[in-house]
Amino acid sequence: MKGPAGRTYLKALAVLVGVVLSAILISTAFFRWNLGGDGPLLIPRFSLGKFVHDLPGHLRWLIPFMLLSASIIPFRAMQWQKTLGKPVPIRERYHLVAIGAFTHNALPGKLGDFIRSFLLSRTQRIPFLQSLGSVAVCKLLEFAALMGLVALSFVGPFGETMAQFSGALRAAVGVCVGLVVLVVLLAHYALPLARLLERKKRLPRLQHLLGHVSEGLGTARSFRGMAVALLFSIPPVLAPALGYGLGLHALGIHGGVFAGTVILGAIALGQSFPGVPAGMGIYYFVTSWAARNLGASPEDAAAFATLTHLGTVVSQVAVGALSVRIRGIRLRDLRKGGSLAREAASHVAHEAVEPVHVPS
Repeated sequence: MKGPAGRTYLKALAVLVGVVLSAILISTAFFRWNLGGDGPLLIPRFSLGKFVHDLPGHLRWLIPFMLLSASIIPFRAMQWQKTLGKPVPIRERYHLVAIGAFTHNALPGKLGDFIRSFLLSRTQRIPFLQSLGSVAVCKLLEFAALMGLVALSFVGPFGETMAQFSGALRAAVGVCVGLVVLVVLLAHYALPLARLLERKKRLPRLQHLLGHVSEGLGTARSFRGMAVALLFSIPPVLAPALGYGLGLHALGIHGGVFAGTVILGAIALGQSFPGVPAGMGIYYFVTSWAARNLGASPEDAAAFATLTHLGTVVSQVAVGALSVRIRGIRLRDLRKGGSLAREAASHVAHEAVEPVHVPS
């Protein structure tokens, strides 16, 4: 299929696949799939009526969870300055992180980090690719901090139960180390490679892109800078991990506070596969599966997945909506295909070909 009509059909097909896949994955929190052909296809894990009746009893841990989830926004605003090449007022960083969280959780497309990077580039006159590079370093360091906290949880009082996740942890740590090495290499060698291409007058687009990438990853060129940024990356990870841990503890899981990092790590890994249009379904599948494996009953695991998802969305959307209103941004401009998203996309294309100063 070619042309606009073909692209429309492909987008519709992708949406349909995403909806079906999400529905299947979400169902695993509430049902067991019987693919053997003997009996019903879906077998309830518990009484749905009792599940709904018992939900209000979880408010005792849901409210602290939502407060900790909302605290991610100011923590990320503080962290962001450590990867930026110029000072940006904390108020500005806070509002942009909040707007990004709102966009990510309330609108389709998962464009939150993309939008906050573009808004920063527009308000602070920072090249977009540099702004996006600073966000990428933040995300990478959060992942590294998360893997460190997961490793520490294995020596806690729930270490024996968590041993079943050791294989996944080793794989995740390997991925994390590989990404860190890649970012450090890009930070150190993107600029020399851009200079080389400039001298040879070859691949001008790649040359300009490497120049911007080098500036955006400037923090990664300094061990001290990376260490400080890593330190500031712990609170945005520790807050939600503690929230998940409090939820597990309230469900009666011994040492559950230490297991929150495992839940958060499982979510991060489960949703890290690019091109899979089923983020919410993956969240329910991974969260309920991990909770059951840590000792929660099927009913409690389903409640845990449902309420943590709703708590995360409601808390971050509520905080982000206030910043959207204060900055006077219209919702239709934030959604995929909206004016801000289109302007950001054209800005990327412009920067990819615009000459960038390559220091000699």
